[in-house]
Amino acid sequence: MLLELAAANAAFAVIKTTLQNGHEIAACGAKLGEYFGLKAEIAKKASAKGSDSEEFWALEALRESEAELKTLLIYSGRAGLYDDFLAHQAKKKRERDQAEREKALAIYKRKQLVWAWINGVLIVIAVVTGLVIVAGLIYLIATKGDI
Repeated sequence: MLLELAAANAAFAVIKTTLQNGHEIAACGAKLGEYFGLKAEIAKKASAKGSDSEEFWALEALRESEAELKTLLIYSGRAGLYDDFLAHQAKKKRERDQAEREKALAIYKRKQLVWAWINGVLIVIAVVTGLVIVAGLIYLIATKGDI
């Protein structure tokens, strides 16, 4: 958790420095992606583990950084840049969530296929065993007469 927070803070520092030096937001696009990817990872870990104080304070630090980023985007970018950025961020989150759902569905389908094969093999074994028993009984009746 602390490693991800440190990496997110480092990415934010690069973004902030780039914007304060008068460069365009596009110049730090990779760092923005890295920052929000790390933020999503920290949020996922925080929700998976429950409400530990370390995760809470990490998310709180990221919220403060994001508020500062909002201010930087509003005052150093074009009109509506922050709203466009939020829309893009929401779109990417939906795409990540969809990819995660598709991955889980593929795993589920693969498990279902494996179980279908296992059931098929067990059915074939049961049928063959039944046929062998019936054939054995018929053989015994034919060769010995009465059982």
